[in-house]
Parts: sequence; C-alpha cells; structure tokens
Amino acid sequence: MEEKVFYRNQQVNNIDIYYEFYSNPDSTKTLVLLHGFLSSTFSYRRLIPYLNKEFQVVSIDLPPFGKSGKSSKFVYSYSNLAQTVIQLIHSLDLKDITLIGHSMGGQIVLNILNQQPDIAERAVLLCSSSYSKRLRLPLIISSYIPYFHLYVKFWLARSGVRQNLQNVVHDHSLLSDEMLFGYLQPFLEDEIFLALTRMIRDREGDLSTGALNQIAHPCLLIWGEHDKVVPLTVGERLKNDLRKSELVILKETGHLVPEERPEDVFQYIKQFLA
Repeated sequence: MEEKVFYRNQQVNNIDIYYEFYSNPDSTKTLVLLHGFLSSTFSYRRLIPYLNKEFQVVSIDLPPFGKSGKSSKFVYSYSNLAQTVIQLIHSLDLKDITLIGHSMGGQIVLNILNQQPDIAERAVLLCSSSYSKRLRLPLIISSYIPYFHLYVKFWLARSGVRQNLQNVVHDHSLLSDEMLFGYLQPFLEDEIFLALTRMIRDREGDLSTGALNQIAHPCLLIWGEHDKVVPLTVGERLKNDLRKSELVILKETGHLVPEERPEDVFQYIKQFLA
C-alpha cells in the first residue's frame, strides 16, 4: 500500500524547511497550508484530516517556526518567506494549487500571489494579517543590542503560552495540555529567539492597498466573530480591497479558527473550491 503521509525536511532558499505531505490519489487539487506567527503546522492538525478526505495537502513550517530552520542569517521578511514557499512549491512540482494561510500565513499567501500570480488558482485567508506597518525604528535598532534575544525570550515567557492561547481561542474549554505543549515545544531552545530578533529587523509592512487591488484571484475570507488579534473590521476592509473575494463570519469563534471550527472551515473551503 502506498504511503499516504510524508514528514520531510528540504533545503530551500538557503534554509531548512519542514513540511508534511498528505497524498490523495483521488484528487488533482493540492492545498498548501501556511500557519501564523509563533505557530506551526501543529495549528492545522484538526483541520488536515477533513481536508485530506477531498484534497492533497501540504502543510509547511515557515522558518523560524516549528521544525524548520532557525538561522540568524536568513532574511525573515514576508517577501523572502513568500519566495521560499514559491521555491518549495516548484521543487515539489505541485499543480492546481489553492493557498491557505492563517493570520501571518495569510499575509504571506498575499505576498506569494503578488510575486507570482500564476502559481495558484485561488486562496483562502483565515483571519489574515493585513494593513500592519513595519515595526517602529527604536525597536528595530534595539534588536542589534547584544543578547537582545534574551529580552524577546523574557517577553514571550512573561506573556505565557496559556495566556496567549486564551487570547486567540474564544471557547476556553478547548484548551488542553496537548495544545499547551504543542504550542510551547518550539520555544524550548534559545536558537528561535535569535531568529525572532532577526525577524524584528527584516519584517516589512503588509501589502499596500494598491497591491491588494491588483490581486485578481478568487479569495475566500473566513473570520472569527470575536477575533481579538486581527479584528473582523480588518476582514471587512480586506474584502473590499480584494477584487474577487467573499467573507464568511464564524459566530462565537476567536482568532484560531482551524483549532476552534475545523469542520465548518472545511465545509466552506469545499464549497469554495467546488
């Protein structure tokens, strides 16, 4: 019997990329999943089984997160992260692609469509980051201070994984030890904080309204009604700026829609791709 799931690392754009490949011989469509900030493919673990019933799925750990490389020399701009995903897609020879991005991953999806419009047929944006400016200059300058990465580590430790999850999940009864450890695990080693310090310097602002207006792909926007991280007003604005978009609002749901409402998200994606 042919193996259905592959867990692999591959060198792409001078960085080690971890991805999970879920084959489906009955489907010609491939869904490429990109996670949000401080997250990983782990955030899609409840959604992937639904998606894989109908489609081939590739879920990618964006560097420096999850099991992908954490280099202090890699350029962690959205533009370069988009280019990294583009190169991985080409190396895997993926066809008939729909890009799916949650939060920061949604902004990288938009960067991919902006850089290479013909790489995907359409896109699904789950509470996608948009309209954020570049970080303020004093913080960028501070990131060059020796051992600044220890401040980043302290800041994340002080806010705590549980507190962060409570902020992104509307229904707190969903919080479990498995979730807490899954989101904590990538931050148990210091090298990620060095990479996050580099990301503070490299991350440019989100795509401009003018650039969004040029994206002609059909886009499905799925938003949590109670999203505290990227409020629904951002989704409504994004719907206006993307020419071929529709917005779905999930009631009693927060920012982490793949965790909270995987079956509903799947049904909307299935309808959209039909």
